[in-house]
Amino acid sequence: MRVSLPLLKREKKICLGVDPFWSRLAMVATQDIALNNFFRRRIVIGGDNLPLNGSVVLAPTHRSRWDALMLTMAAGRRITGRDCRYMVTRSEMQGLQGWFLNRLGCFPIDQGRPSLTTLRYAVDLLTCGQQLVVFPEGRINRLSEPVKLKKGLIRLAQLASNKGLDIKIVPVGLAYSDIIPKFCGSASICFSKPIIISKDFSQPISDFNIALSKSMLSAEQSALFAVGRG
Repeated sequence: MRVSLPLLKREKKICLGVDPFWSRLAMVATQDIALNNFFRRRIVIGGDNLPLNGSVVLAPTHRSRWDALMLTMAAGRRITGRDCRYMVTRSEMQGLQGWFLNRLGCFPIDQGRPSLTTLRYAVDLLTCGQQLVVFPEGRINRLSEPVKLKKGLIRLAQLASNKGLDIKIVPVGLAYSDIIPKFCGSASICFSKPIIISKDFSQPISDFNIALSKSMLSAEQSALFAVGRG
């Protein structure tokens, strides 16, 4: 997907974008090798709810480090024709892992004090019709404790919608046959119907987060049922 010159300039201050060589290599390593050989079954539910164009924010539950690979499998370039651009914590961008993530379109954010540059970059991605992935819980929640969503996602969507865009937020649920995914187990991902955020959106943030969390957990229940934990 083509991106604008302003986006490319801002991108250089934050990350290296999507490197053509490393992104193709990562796709083979994660999708064709890792996922294929680790999980016995990979189930996708509600694929018709995944928008194939426009500004999209995927809002998944966070249960395992396999989540990102499952999201890329079900919503990445092989399915939608565009990459999943992950907003991740600063700690995840450290070391060897960070070296790779920095070349796969991921970018860091300080959850406590997000910089204006990072927020503008995320808005630019949406303005250019990219697909952004934000984990609203902010951390892995293996025990499926009550979902407590941070306010950043809706504020980001509102900033982008102020530019006259309709932002499609897709609640996503992920589940595995074991709380800690095991070899030859099953994995499932479920996409719910998008929530549209437009310029005239006026719902209180707290009410929106309640609605989003309910939709995420509903999607997760469908995913849990698919792997035998429903």
